[in-house]
Amino acid sequence: MHTDAPPPWLGAMPRDAQALQQAQQRSRALLHQRALVAGAVSAVPIPGLDWAVDAALLSKLLPQISEHFGLSPEQLDALDPDLRAHVQKAVAMVGSVFIGKLLTRQMILRLARTVGLRMGSKQLVKFIPFAGQAIAAAVGYGALRYLGERHIQDCVRVVQQAQAVQAGAQPPGSPP
Repeated sequence: MHTDAPPPWLGAMPRDAQALQQAQQRSRALLHQRALVAGAVSAVPIPGLDWAVDAALLSKLLPQISEHFGLSPEQLDALDPDLRAHVQKAVAMVGSVFIGKLLTRQMILRLARTVGLRMGSKQLVKFIPFAGQAIAAAVGYGALRYLGERHIQDCVRVVQQAQAVQAGAQPPGSPP
């Protein structure tokens, strides 16, 4: 019985460029939905509400994105041990502290500090009638969108490394 199914050792990770593109599309659609929520909440002139909502959104969003790419902690634990080692090296090379890890409060706060200036300005402008709330909403949307997009790109690079290892090629960015 012949099957064209690729070897199972990539686990839940996208196995080809088309599957990787689909994971990116699903992740970006999810990111857009969550960023809209963040933007809407940012317009509400209640101090600190947007920070709490942003932290809650990020703590759920980043693991969901990782899962789309087969990079959740559970999915990584199920990988072939050799590939898991390559994926962990790729994660280290990318520099992501969110891929394959359960997110803690400290990790979310560290991530929020990445866009801290934007978040601080968002707090100030929301008290300017009408225009300030619109600006705060745009900044809230943009900040979450930026963090999510960065995570998507990290996931793509890790999956591409794993695909290259599976194909027997030299992973991108590896020394010859």
